[in-house]
Amino acid sequence: MSTDFQQARVLLGTRLRELRTAANLTGRELADLLGWPQSKVSKLETGRQTATEGDLVAWARGTGAPSATAELVVRLRNLETHYRSWRRQLAAGHAPVQDALRAEYERASVLRAWEGAMIVGVLQTPEYARHIFTGYQLLHRSVRDVENAVRARVRRQEVLYAAGKKFHIVMSEAALSTLVCPPSVMAGQLDRLAGVVGIDTVSLGIVPLRARLKIPPANGFWVYDERLVIAEDWHAELWLEEPENVALYLRVWQMLAEAAVFGKEAQHLIARARVALPTA
Repeated sequence: MSTDFQQARVLLGTRLRELRTAANLTGRELADLLGWPQSKVSKLETGRQTATEGDLVAWARGTGAPSATAELVVRLRNLETHYRSWRRQLAAGHAPVQDALRAEYERASVLRAWEGAMIVGVLQTPEYARHIFTGYQLLHRSVRDVENAVRARVRRQEVLYAAGKKFHIVMSEAALSTLVCPPSVMAGQLDRLAGVVGIDTVSLGIVPLRARLKIPPANGFWVYDERLVIAEDWHAELWLEEPENVALYLRVWQMLAEAAVFGKEAQHLIARARVALPTA
């Protein structure tokens, strides 16, 4: 969890405590009034739990300050510009998330990506993407909109061919062999990757499994120009705009890219993974 996000969550908790104190309510009294466990009131006030909009509406009403609702919701939304939980993002399904990312792709001129576990979304075939979205839908128990999500991801890939764009994409060799789909689908995906190597807007690097790395690879992320980082974890996305955070992720990307191979060497690794696919 980012330090910036945690600080914002603590500040929101401080404001909640101010409202409760002004209403002359103890934490226990407010919890009883709202039908919550006392621990929830404590966690919200100390920044150990993220409030929902419903929580804030109930808190403002319970403390006799309904006019504070708008202020609290604005604080929450500002907080979530950094930390976007999948639970909330996927309330309407995966397709809206893909459309939001497309806007960032279109806005940026130079995009850098790292992915160690799967093929990056902008290079996925529809068949491969379908298996990825199906797995995430099962994990998060989200709205079943897999086909809409696949169409949205394919639409986003149009930016690969836009003049003035440059995609610097680095992946681990492990991503070429991780069977998150049937071998036949992976074969088509690897063929797609081999074809991408020749696109003038794309620089595709593969980090060999036995490459010497300066740092251990971790979660996947994108850097948009030098203004925004979007990093993914199982529970949330982090949207980071602070210059020091962007600079940090640029250094991470560069350290990983230094271990990658490109051009014919990358094509060789892709072809080797294609040949090694199981036949059944």
